[in-house]
Amino acid sequence: MGMADRTRSLAELGLTARDGREARVTGIAVDSREVRPGYLFAALPGTRTHGALFAPYALRMGASAILTDREGARRLEDAMAAGEAPSERDFALVVVEDPRQALAYAAALWFAAQPDCVVAVTGTNGKTSVASFTRQIWEHLGLPAVNIGTTGVEGAFSAPLAHTTPEPVTLHRILAEIEAEDIQHAAMEASSHGLAQRRLDGVRLTAAAFTNISQDHLDYHADFEEYFAAKAGLFERVLPEDGVAVINTDGAGGDRMAAIAAARGQDVITVGRGAEADLRIEAQRFDATGQDLRFSFGGQRRQLRLELIGGFQAENALVAAGLAIASGCEPAQVFAALAELRGVRGRMQLAARRENGAAVFVDYAHTPDAIATALQALRPHVLGRIVAVIGAGGDRDRGKRALMGRAAAEHADLVIVTDDNPRSEPPAAIRAMVMEGCPSALEVGDRAEAILRGVDALEPGDALLICGKGHETGQIIGEQVFPFDDVEQASVAVAALDGRLT
Repeated sequence: MGMADRTRSLAELGLTARDGREARVTGIAVDSREVRPGYLFAALPGTRTHGALFAPYALRMGASAILTDREGARRLEDAMAAGEAPSERDFALVVVEDPRQALAYAAALWFAAQPDCVVAVTGTNGKTSVASFTRQIWEHLGLPAVNIGTTGVEGAFSAPLAHTTPEPVTLHRILAEIEAEDIQHAAMEASSHGLAQRRLDGVRLTAAAFTNISQDHLDYHADFEEYFAAKAGLFERVLPEDGVAVINTDGAGGDRMAAIAAARGQDVITVGRGAEADLRIEAQRFDATGQDLRFSFGGQRRQLRLELIGGFQAENALVAAGLAIASGCEPAQVFAALAELRGVRGRMQLAARRENGAAVFVDYAHTPDAIATALQALRPHVLGRIVAVIGAGGDRDRGKRALMGRAAAEHADLVIVTDDNPRSEPPAAIRAMVMEGCPSALEVGDRAEAILRGVDALEPGDALLICGKGHETGQIIGEQVFPFDDVEQASVAVAALDGRLT
């Protein structure tokens, strides 16, 4: 049933107008341009402007109700006093402390359908891989499933997404569409932005996972503690007390997150190399195409082959296994499925191989920790040198640029600094900041040329890691998005240098 096919009262959406009036709602919108007659418009506080700025327009478009906070109400009252908006007699005004959370619950009540088993994963790195691996495990066990996040909606149902964690109206519409297709298993990525903005608060979670935490998004969060608190919200607020928490305790913040989950009364499954870990990694052996993994669970040792590059992928695979077990799947069947896992596009992805055997990998690593982790993870698979191509995005956290350069210089044998997505900043200025951390690096502004130079440097046994853009298929320069795919560029460069282009 589409949004236009029914109405709901404010009370049915868990909302109360401040003057007590009831209103019939025909739909919900967070963008005033999408408002139709009878809609509830959520006028939310934003980082640049307050959504109340657009409330008069939403009312002119026929909105029957406005959901906002006290600041939004004050702004709307000013607009009414100035004659720029109709009086409160003509619409229902809902004023709450946390309008984002109220919107999330209202959206859940509006669509009133989501898959029986939804799990979510948060962390600085590894979210996409864990969500995809969980979906792959379910599929291997014959359960139709999807993963939702950075790469859109993938699996038994597919759709593009603008954000890793969509805003609640989009999210609950998609969850309802998935459930309508009788797909009862979904694995979601929970970004710190999405958690801080309460986007997941109306989702009924069976289990939730935490991978790790390191510096990222400090252009959005005030400091590291606020960033951690946003992610902790998944366990403190969103995952119910009878849910299961799957926590990687090897990484920073893992033990602290496990304590938060345990304090809520949630069952906790830990993943790590320590003797106390429930899913314990005991040994790994690496080669050019993957790794052998020895691990234990419930006092029983197991060994299997993972066709995945990077030691951290064993952690991601076992976190996914934990989520699948938490969702009710039989452990032995879950572990058998791990051998079938395939990497996520743009995550330590083998993009091309030169005739001399040297390999080219593409990875989404765009933080200092992610670059260090990716290069360190690649090292055991490589007999020769590692060449790294790196760059930093414009209009994002500037503090991490030199640190990214330093991480590459520390863990690669040759570093090439190039453009990522410069956006509105001068590309040369961004490169200079990255170069501060790796003064001996080669600077090649044009990304295609940088990749070509990296491929050209490869000798037998070497490997090239192209960092930063991963699965992205465009490069943002100024306001424009130009077609650019690191995997494709790597293939073209290898073909050209090995004489395979006709």
